[in-house]
Amino acid sequence: MDKISSVSKVELTNSDFVKPFRILYEQDGTKKIWDCIKIHDSVTILIHNVSRDVFVLVKQFRPAVYINQAASHGETGSEVNTEKVPGHLGLVYELCAGIVDKNCGWNEIAQMEVLEECGYQVPLSCLEEITLARGGTGVTGTKQAFYYARVTDDMKVSAGGGNVDEGEMIEVVEISVAESLTFAMDQSIEKPVGLIFAFLWYHQYKAPKSIS
Repeated sequence: MDKISSVSKVELTNSDFVKPFRILYEQDGTKKIWDCIKIHDSVTILIHNVSRDVFVLVKQFRPAVYINQAASHGETGSEVNTEKVPGHLGLVYELCAGIVDKNCGWNEIAQMEVLEECGYQVPLSCLEEITLARGGTGVTGTKQAFYYARVTDDMKVSAGGGNVDEGEMIEVVEISVAESLTFAMDQSIEKPVGLIFAFLWYHQYKAPKSIS
């Protein structure tokens, strides 16, 4: 998954998923310009395997993270020296997630993503909506729904790994709930802020409270 080669940056002229555009407006009489990107809304799921008290995450190569890592290593040109910037620098731990691109309920999309990426067949009754938030407010302003899914080993029906036909390469990983806060705050581990939020939410609202 991290055997990356022949990396280069080219101009984006057309995309099915990312649509850049510019907004012209006036704010308190001052003319302004703001550049934005249109992308899909999304769902993301904190999967809790209660059989073994672990969180089920995904790990995958993220080109945008890799390119930023390359820049921090002095690779700012159109091509990246992959010997200097190895592929593992682009690997990111994330919650199971997916874009809203189907004509069905968002919880149904979350259910499908859990099966596709992590291999668990989760009844909709085991999916709890945590909250709905705006992501990328400076650039995209899209909605992202957070869900909490309680699963058991008995619900595991496949290895997961994502949709191979779409080129997805996903590794399913497990993090002990007991160690999850340490994991979340470890700056050496690449992860998005949504994962940190979900772990903190669980420990605030779901974790068993000790009686003092």
